[in-house]
Amino acid sequence: MNAKNEAVAAAAADAEADAARDVNLEVILDVPVTLSMEVGRTRIAIRNLLQLNQGSVVELDRAAGEPLDVFVNGTLVAHGEVVVVNEKFGIRLTDVISPAERIKKLK
Repeated sequence: MNAKNEAVAAAAADAEADAARDVNLEVILDVPVTLSMEVGRTRIAIRNLLQLNQGSVVELDRAAGEPLDVFVNGTLVAHGEVVVVNEKFGIRLTDVISPAERIKKLK
């Protein structure tokens, strides 16, 4: 096989692999996932937890104005800021974590 034929065969194989990935991706596109936003976290003793009541204020570990964390099924995928859309809260994504970085964090 000459170099030209090898290049054509390689391109065809790449096209088939891309098509297979597209077909496989189609299978999961309608699977529901849980999207959640986190304002911040804190740790408190159970004693203090049991003392919480209406009007209690719990200080979080994040400063006001810092971006929220956006999770999909518990995996951090982005950061964003709160917005109001049609009288409902929403989030504007300000930084999306690359798929490669997400995979690194899973290991």
